[in-house]
Amino acid sequence: MTRIQTYGVFAMAIVVVASNILVQHPIGQWLTWGAFTYPLSFLVSDIVNRLSGAKAARQVVYVGFLVGLICSWVGTQVQGEFGPLVTLRVAVGSGTAFLVGQLLDIGVFNRLRQSVAWWKAPFVSTLFGSTIDTAIFFSIAFSAGLIWIEPGNDVSWAAAPMPLLGLGPEVPFWVSLACADWLVKVGVDVVALVPFRLAVSRLAARVA
Repeated sequence: MTRIQTYGVFAMAIVVVASNILVQHPIGQWLTWGAFTYPLSFLVSDIVNRLSGAKAARQVVYVGFLVGLICSWVGTQVQGEFGPLVTLRVAVGSGTAFLVGQLLDIGVFNRLRQSVAWWKAPFVSTLFGSTIDTAIFFSIAFSAGLIWIEPGNDVSWAAAPMPLLGLGPEVPFWVSLACADWLVKVGVDVVALVPFRLAVSRLAARVA
């Protein structure tokens, strides 16, 4: 394992663990603190991808996936006010979304890595990865159409019709949660271009 991969593994593990903890702490009606840390996982994989290639980035993602599974298992063992902190649907949705979103991000980044514009690969790949990540997680975790995954888990609260983000047309509540989460991901994607540029420059010089 290269030095860059080692850095990536530690960074990804920290992001995944922190996000699993912070997702338990809501901010207002639509978000949790985890929404602001989780998108940094794309930053980690993009940096590794730029410096060490797609194969190294995938290996870092697989480690992050394993850490996420462990966190989900721990969450299923901890009882909260309404049952386990992590339900089966949340665990399945989280793991599937992470793996698919990250691998898509790596694939898109790899296709755009030769672009003259340095920001294009990290921005576009993260946008694609974040979008599919959000769609997969919230659909699996809360959609009424997938209740068969965990029939005993009552997610009727998530299907309750409400104005989109409190302003738009009526949609299931989970759709507003997904939209708010996606908007944060896009915002972090833009802001993360700065640390991406700095990290790539400094780490490239350190391992040269």
